[in-house]
Amino acid sequence: MRTSSPEVTARDPNAAAPTATLRAAMAAEPGDASQRAWRRLNLVYLIFVFLPLVWVGEDLPLAVGLTFAALAVFLPIYWKSFLFEGRMGLLAALAMAATGFALTPWNPGGNTLLIYAFASLGFSQRWRVAVGVAVALFAVYAGWLWVLSMPMPFLVAPGLIGGAVLAGAILGKREMQRNERLRLTQAEVDRLARVAERERIARDLHDLLGHALSVIALKSELARKLAERDGSAAATHIGEVEQVARDALKQVREAVTGMRSAEIANELVNARLAAVGAGLEFEAHVDPLPPLEPAQENALAMGLREALTNVLRHAKARRVQVQIGRQGRAVQLEVQDDGAGSVAAPGNGLSGMRERVEALGGQLMVDSAAGVGTRLRLLLPLDGPGRRS
Repeated sequence: MRTSSPEVTARDPNAAAPTATLRAAMAAEPGDASQRAWRRLNLVYLIFVFLPLVWVGEDLPLAVGLTFAALAVFLPIYWKSFLFEGRMGLLAALAMAATGFALTPWNPGGNTLLIYAFASLGFSQRWRVAVGVAVALFAVYAGWLWVLSMPMPFLVAPGLIGGAVLAGAILGKREMQRNERLRLTQAEVDRLARVAERERIARDLHDLLGHALSVIALKSELARKLAERDGSAAATHIGEVEQVARDALKQVREAVTGMRSAEIANELVNARLAAVGAGLEFEAHVDPLPPLEPAQENALAMGLREALTNVLRHAKARRVQVQIGRQGRAVQLEVQDDGAGSVAAPGNGLSGMRERVEALGGQLMVDSAAGVGTRLRLLLPLDGPGRRS
């Protein structure tokens, strides 16, 4: 083959490759449209395989045919390489490099496949192995060009760009592994917090009900024994049992209310974290509010939680706005998104929230239409049933 081409370059084919976990998820979910799009995006750099064909002479039909044959071998290996690590990852990278080597005599753009191999090495191997194998492949490729009597400038792309891709892959892998460790650490912290909360609830329930149930059992036993001999004394014990039971029920209700209560400030922070984590633009405006009763603040916080949950699950929105402020003699929560909207009937979450809000003398209004977005408004009167006189 005769070539007299200028320097041919290639670009980074894996500028943002996934971690091992993400790599496995991508390969294991071939039907996910977003993952397929991500993998296809990197294939745009294959254009650099075809550019050198401009300088191919009379062998152009053969070179084009062999290029497509090489890509037919390369693409399945590339697609599966996201799943591989260790020895299999090394074999996949070597196979991509070998495909580029085999194509180079007819099309110098085969050096682009070597860059893909470098990226695969960076993400599938320990950094020392990745660098060592990449250097060895580069040296072999240089020797291969010398044997073919091809211009040495064809080493520029795999040398400079391939080296940068390899370094980026190694650093990216480290960063993603660090993020994965942080995620696992946070998950463990959350698990320990749940365990501690369960233990606290168990202690509280034991403290609240242990003594009361013991008294009820003792009084009930005495009343049963006295029922036939001394009805008046038995009735006294039964009355005491009733009072103890009522006191225990009141304490349990107060404890459960405290467990279920939510503060609007904490819920705003959680909403922002959830929205940003889902890739939504989050905007909140909170005006100074008068002191609220626990039931009112809980209703506002739970309303915000329910609204944001619906946005994340169903809205397909890009932006969500939250406004909390006074509206005359009422406090208002408004959550609006720019999502798909819906004409469906409200679910159990909103229906239950509406009941709780109306029990406090308030209103819950949801305006939603397909293609327009959704706006939720929650109004609570400051002097309604939720306020103590």
